Amino acid sequence: MNDPVLIDMNDYVAAGEGANGESYNHRSNPSVMLKLYFPGKVTQPLQEMQMARKAYEIGIPTPEPGDYVVTPDGRYGIRFRRIEGKVSYARAVGDDPSQVVRYAEEFAEMCRSLHSVILDRSQFNDVKENYFRLLEENPFFTSPEKERLERFISDVPDTDNALHGDLQFGNAIFVGDKRYFIDLGDFCCGNPLFDLGMVYLTGNLNLESFTREAFHMDNATARRFWEAFAPAYFGSDRPLSSIEEEVRPFAGLKTIIIERDTRRPMPEFRAALESILR
Repeated sequence: MNDPVLIDMNDYVAAGEGANGESYNHRSNPSVMLKLYFPGKVTQPLQEMQMARKAYEIGIPTPEPGDYVVTPDGRYGIRFRRIEGKVSYARAVGDDPSQVVRYAEEFAEMCRSLHSVILDRSQFNDVKENYFRLLEENPFFTSPEKERLERFISDVPDTDNALHGDLQFGNAIFVGDKRYFIDLGDFCCGNPLFDLGMVYLTGNLNLESFTREAFHMDNATARRFWEAFAPAYFGSDRPLSSIEEEVRPFAGLKTIIIERDTRRPMPEFRAALESILR
């Protein structure tokens, strides 16, 4: 295990907050930003640093990761090279909903490019193994439900494509014509459908209050994002209903990851698992 570097928080100024922690900019060095996880999270920041470094080294567009750090009060995090002036696709859509189609199509292009990368399975985690492990640890599904979910996951065709692991429009940023993926703690290899389920989820399944808080837009705008993203990614000749029928169960599977992070059952997403659990 990498030994964390002790940092002085007086050197940093708060810049924002996400689902797992907070971001800070260095007071005197504009090229350094800090992602600091919430108290009690130790293994997740180390895993994100390791995965982000692997992704960066094979050419995935992501901010250059630095070192694994710890604060005097025991919070862990990662330093990255700061992308000055960046904005997430979620924030960009929230600020100007009239451009939702343009941003959705750009994001789809990013996703297609990411998924075109073929990974060496000996160097990266398998998405199925990640799900099997998380499902085993999950206390919110019954044993019969877990068996059905395991069977569904096992039956998905295996591929070696690069996967983000938490693919949603808040985890892609841009400045000018440069685009980057962020939050690569679950970066792995496997079938892109596992990634695309998260895009569907963020566009269709979140509560209105959560969409506004996390993604700076209402559910109607998030839905329009998905409706523009789907044909841009899958092709305009395929009916949206067909795309959604294929992707929706994978959105439900994200419940397993979300429940890991929230440590509570997420019934609002369970309807997407109906075809698996019935």
